[in-house]
Amino acid sequence: MSRLKILSAFWIVVFVSLFLFHQASAQGKKETAVTEAVEKLKNAMISGNRSELEGIASDQLSYGHSSGLVENKSQFVEKIASGASDFVTIELKEQTISVSGKTAVVRHELHATTNDGGKPGEVHLRVILVFQEQRGNWKLLARQAVRM
Repeated sequence: MSRLKILSAFWIVVFVSLFLFHQASAQGKKETAVTEAVEKLKNAMISGNRSELEGIASDQLSYGHSSGLVENKSQFVEKIASGASDFVTIELKEQTISVSGKTAVVRHELHATTNDGGKPGEVHLRVILVFQEQRGNWKLLARQAVRM
């Protein structure tokens, strides 16, 4: 094989490797940003802070509960900010994140202590969250939960 062919093959391998590394790095950055958005959502649900809840939720939010109730953004925010739905603690387990372009699918188990209407309780759910990148920020677009 001539030196030119060897050199050409070498540079092709280098460029392909750099391209793949860049793609993996970009995917890793998106997954990190989505992980941060999930944590932001969790903390907002515990604090009940209205502006934090409004900030993480998409205007097109479809928030499904394990009971079958589906809420829009304003209903979701109001229920938590008013204390009607009061999360005292939230622990997330077995979380996976899959990013495709500007859409991310998050699955996890949610284990929480609650104090809805002054009545202590516990919830154990399997949850799927759909986040969408909107103007550089990951927003919760959809959520559905089922009881474990």
